[in-house]
Amino acid sequence: MAVYTDINEVDLKGFLQAYDTGELLSFKGIAEGVENSNFLLHTDRFPLILTLYEKRVDENDLPFYLGLMQHLAERGISCPLPLPRSDGALYGTLCGRPAALISFLEGMWLRKSEARHCRELGVALARMHIAGQDFPLRRENALSLKGWVDLWDKSAARADEVQTGLESEISEELALLEDRWPVDLPEGVIHADLFPDNVFFIGDTLSGVIDFYFACNDFLAYDLAVCLNAWCFEKDRSFNVTKAKALIEGYQSVRPLSAAEIEALPLLARGSALRFFLTRLYDWLTTPEGALVVKKDPLEYLRYLRFHRSVKSAGEYGLS
Repeated sequence: MAVYTDINEVDLKGFLQAYDTGELLSFKGIAEGVENSNFLLHTDRFPLILTLYEKRVDENDLPFYLGLMQHLAERGISCPLPLPRSDGALYGTLCGRPAALISFLEGMWLRKSEARHCRELGVALARMHIAGQDFPLRRENALSLKGWVDLWDKSAARADEVQTGLESEISEELALLEDRWPVDLPEGVIHADLFPDNVFFIGDTLSGVIDFYFACNDFLAYDLAVCLNAWCFEKDRSFNVTKAKALIEGYQSVRPLSAAEIEALPLLARGSALRFFLTRLYDWLTTPEGALVVKKDPLEYLRYLRFHRSVKSAGEYGLS
């Protein structure tokens, strides 16, 4: 469910007066997504996506998110483009929420990806990293080490309700990652949430990337590690090394990884798995029963974390 704030036609038409969109013909809520309220608008000129930013998105971060999309689009990256208002601003206010109009991106996300799609993803990710190198704004990753510690502090006391022994296991894992986390890998703007539902395809061709609302500055290879977790495990939770090899080869065909990045990849993958485990665990423990948000199983990412813990070198991800 991704409509937390309902809107009506009168308020919407008032909001659209600040934009050059043409006449509104219809609008409807979009069920996918979990962070914001999203609507598909049809005007007599083009379709648009309207996003109302809910409590999890800090309005102070919107210039970064929306500016980044504009920056990437201007450099040939296929992603949604924010429409400016008549006053030049990239967002306004609707129903008491910050709200933006974004161009509609053709394509659909894959329910079942294959190695060839992972290769295209790797190529697109590397191109995005290169295109973002001269983006002037900066946003720290709020869901890196410090954020993991904060989430764990809020969840640790109840962790064994989810699985016996979890409190001890995750405390040890977090301590290890704090001790060994890299400090000097190549950095830049990363997407940080590039799951299959944020990547659109037309047929087998990648048509664009959406949902930049976790984007931040961090290690570029960490973004690749997020994709290893999001794209390279099957429904039975087994790791598909063929997909991983294709993903990394696609990435390196555009931006070769340094020796230090390759060496750090298993640790980065562990960190990425822990990050999504912790956010899911927190939501699992704190979301009230009957809430409209569908809770995601944190134990899925616990299994991924345990797999990466067993990896001795990046060669086990298919690097030759």
